[in-house]
Amino acid sequence: MSSSNQTTGPLFLGIEGGGSHTVAILADAKQNLIKRFEAGPANVRLLSDAQLFELFKSIAAALPQPAAVGIGMAGARVESDWVRIRLAAARVWPEIPCHATNDLETALAAGENKKSPATRVLVLSGTGSCCYGRNGDRTARSGGWGHILGDKGSGYEIGLRGLKAVVYYYDRDGKWPKLGERLLHRLELNEPNDLIGWVQSAEKSEIAALAVQVFDAWDQGDKIAADILSGAKSSLARDAVTCAKKLTGEKNPAQFILAGSVLLKQPKFTRMLATEIKKAWPGAIVSPLERESAWGAVVLAEKIWENDVQKVSSPPQRKIKPSLKSGVPEMPLSQLVKLSPTEQRNPRSLKLDVLPISDAVELMLSEDEKIPAAIRVESKKIARAVEYITAAFKRGGRLFYIGAGTSGRLGVLDASECPPTFRTPPELVQGIIAGGQGALWRAVEGAEDDPVAGARAIEFRGVTKKDVVVGIAASGRTPYVWGALGEAKKRGAKTILVAFNPFVTISKAAQPTLMITPNVGPEILTGSTRLKSGTATKLVLNIFTTLAMVRTGKVISNLMVDLNPSNIKLQDRAARIVRELRGVDYAVAEEALRNTRWVIKDACAWLDRRASSYKARRR
Repeated sequence: MSSSNQTTGPLFLGIEGGGSHTVAILADAKQNLIKRFEAGPANVRLLSDAQLFELFKSIAAALPQPAAVGIGMAGARVESDWVRIRLAAARVWPEIPCHATNDLETALAAGENKKSPATRVLVLSGTGSCCYGRNGDRTARSGGWGHILGDKGSGYEIGLRGLKAVVYYYDRDGKWPKLGERLLHRLELNEPNDLIGWVQSAEKSEIAALAVQVFDAWDQGDKIAADILSGAKSSLARDAVTCAKKLTGEKNPAQFILAGSVLLKQPKFTRMLATEIKKAWPGAIVSPLERESAWGAVVLAEKIWENDVQKVSSPPQRKIKPSLKSGVPEMPLSQLVKLSPTEQRNPRSLKLDVLPISDAVELMLSEDEKIPAAIRVESKKIARAVEYITAAFKRGGRLFYIGAGTSGRLGVLDASECPPTFRTPPELVQGIIAGGQGALWRAVEGAEDDPVAGARAIEFRGVTKKDVVVGIAASGRTPYVWGALGEAKKRGAKTILVAFNPFVTISKAAQPTLMITPNVGPEILTGSTRLKSGTATKLVLNIFTTLAMVRTGKVISNLMVDLNPSNIKLQDRAARIVRELRGVDYAVAEEALRNTRWVIKDACAWLDRRASSYKARRR
């Protein structure tokens, strides 16, 4: 790689955003370095969309316009992360093809050469650790779960194990170890007790920096340090080999590329690790990463420019919009916007911004009045859905709601109300929202556009043919929901789509078991599906769970006899229910409930037994 100011042909920009800093490299097609630029840390999970845009804008300001961009960022694990990266890049480099991935992929690409075997595994140990491999289109990963869940053999784990070891041996032997002396000196602390306060407020990077002291002690023959590093070496080797086994047979050649500050700055440890890998994988090629991993992003940029996307991308790479996966065909956005009532303008609210408040209130209420009639058109399908859910409950199955934004929140709401209302276990009815728990109270950008994440949510909830999965998508087009429905269908579960676009069409192969699509008409605030569509969703979900619970014995007459009286208000309601069912006064009902731990059915049975006993004595 040479540096040159004489450029001909296309230029390729590679960006690697890491936990400590960002490197951008601009190079030509012959891998000549044109310019290098550095910026601050860039873990995509820790940056807002605005910060991501500003980072890319600063790079664009420092470098000439590229023909293609390759970007690998720490924290980019799933499709929604890659979508966010591509959207931000599209704002800075419009119409420029962009390959978005994680920093492991770029490091692996940087280590590739003409002699590399098909199976390549990156073994990374720096502040954190991870093993990541590729064989053609197949990828595999071991580790990389962060310093709390994983990061075996990382600088963080080595530093933390050093701290734990010295206090352990101090407790056991009553003597402060030599390694402990090094650590106190490095931290400028006076005695072991000072470590308690320090470690409670220490950053991940500060603990990882202590790995240097462990390595120095090892070089001086320290047995505690040797034990720590032997464990780190074994952990990294095991993960590396596990990763390779996921990609090829043990007799096939594999290249292991060593990267990260621990492996690149500690050659003695690296040689020890290489020996361990070769012992476990005979014939393995083990070599350190010889150039900055940002060069891998350059390689990926050039490949996408050459329209070789299928060979280099983990997800299918698009400029901006992700397509649906899991066997669900992509539906053109323009067609859906044209057809879906949820996206049309409501002619009655064209002057919403100037209407008097009283008129606007009347308008909203009159529009809401249309909702029950629209839902009633789909009543037979709704009844069938209740039958599916009831049957699932009776055979030990579960009900899952899955959606994004308002749709997802309403599913979670309905699921969360079932345990207190019907004394059901929390797992019987579950709500899944795109973007996870944080999306309940804030928008998670790009989450609804990730069909793979929807499919994975179904996979990791263990959905089976016993279950029912209800996808909620106001316009019927949410990729996250379709990904979930596709995976659920593959697993044999009954699948139901609740949408408010009766014009949605889907191929027979991808169709859910049931499509419930009332036409509630355009929203008074164009596209704001938290309004009529949200209200309609709540009404439909109310019917699903309420009637399914009625059909499974959770209701007698119109009384919730499996109520969980978890507070004073509900205890009062429980006493009134027992009073209604058994014709006793309030005090007796309350006594029965206290004697049966506030289980209404048990309280009724208790009263029945007492009444029978009384009658027997009278005879």
